Amino acid sequence: MARLSGKVALVTGAASVPGLGSATAKRFAEEGAMVYCTDRDEAGAERVAADIRAGGGEAEALGHDVTSEADWDRVMAAIDAAHGRLDVLVNNAGIAVLRPIGDLTTNDWKLQNDVNLNSVFYGTKRAVLAMRRHGKGGSIINISSVVGQVGVPGCGAYAAAKGGVRLFSKSVAIECAVENIRVNTVHPGMILTNIMDVAMTDNAENYDVLVATIPMGRLGDPDDIANMNLFLASDESRYCTGAEFTVDGGMTAQ
Repeated sequence: MARLSGKVALVTGAASVPGLGSATAKRFAEEGAMVYCTDRDEAGAERVAADIRAGGGEAEALGHDVTSEADWDRVMAAIDAAHGRLDVLVNNAGIAVLRPIGDLTTNDWKLQNDVNLNSVFYGTKRAVLAMRRHGKGGSIINISSVVGQVGVPGCGAYAAAKGGVRLFSKSVAIECAVENIRVNTVHPGMILTNIMDVAMTDNAENYDVLVATIPMGRLGDPDDIANMNLFLASDESRYCTGAEFTVDGGMTAQ
């Protein structure tokens, strides 16, 4: 199949393996997209892009600090120079520092909002402008979290950022709907990634509590999110905008 044939896609936070970004980049390439894998870890992003190319897909890697507007401008200019268009943006880069409020520092708060929320604004704005120039619409997929939908202990700063992503995306979706620029959020639950490993180590007690709340009784796989992102990137989701797609094994259905 080639559900993304002819599309140019940018996936941020694509270096980590296992990770949502790397899984999404690989899935997009399998379906025919030209994928830009970006990450602050440029060498890691290049390894993911090289794996894609080795498998017959099209991919390039770029170093990218998503908290820097100048870096966003540089990355978008490189894509525009090479292709003259951007069809799909996945704002995936993120960080989790899970601590109860008494232990949460101001730096923890600022860092998570900078990486998880401000970067989504920077990227979404630039993607909208690029898609407008091309005039063919496009799909912006902003990765939020179940923690952006319901309260979870130890996740105050993370929740603030991810909840912000959710409502920011709905507002932009309404603004851009008539231009066929679609903006949706994906809300992963407990997914087995490197960032989850960090969260487990940092907040082991709360991790045990969270796992016990998953009706399916297991953590999700990065491909579970990649497949949802694929649907939203493809024309199959052409009537979906301003929506939130939860992939959590039933965690928030209770």
